[in-house]
Amino acid sequence: MLEFYLRGVLFGLAIAAPVGPIGVLCIRRTIADGQVAGFMSGLGAATADALYGLIAALGLQALSTLLLGISPVLRFIGGVVLVWLGLTTLLARPQPVLERPEPTRRDLVGTYLSTLFLTLTNPATIVIFTVIFAGLGLSTGAGMWEGVVLVCGVVSGSALWWTLLSGSVALVRGRVTTPMLRIVNIVSGVIIAGFGIAALVM
Repeated sequence: MLEFYLRGVLFGLAIAAPVGPIGVLCIRRTIADGQVAGFMSGLGAATADALYGLIAALGLQALSTLLLGISPVLRFIGGVVLVWLGLTTLLARPQPVLERPEPTRRDLVGTYLSTLFLTLTNPATIVIFTVIFAGLGLSTGAGMWEGVVLVCGVVSGSALWWTLLSGSVALVRGRVTTPMLRIVNIVSGVIIAGFGIAALVM
């Protein structure tokens, strides 16, 4: 079981590390609102990966088929939300980082739920876990407990990545001036909106 957990940690790091809209959101929110806000952004994505991983691990074929069948609709919704987030980030008025109030618990919950929702709009993650199970010689459902342990490892690896990313960005947060934050908002907004447009046209 330990072997499956450790492999899951490595898979979690591999899944979370590539730069995507969630990574950009994590970096931008860490700079603007602090390390906890950045980490909560990543944790939302890790939770969504865990949910889809469990669906694959438990062999819930009917639910997997349903989610994959409506993936174009989910991708469209996710694309619209990304474009909206990108535009609001692009147009956001920068405020001195060290003068910004600490995010409230409600703010952090909203941060978490936003990335949870965005990641849930990509049910193709189920396919990724199915391929991983097959590569390890597990059949979804039949290797249920091994699959669950693997998913726990994936969540741990993903959470580790978001901790490292938000922590690293937080180290330089105090050096970010208001003009620099404006540049961060513009670059982040363009990238996030770009991912959204790509999702809409695919």
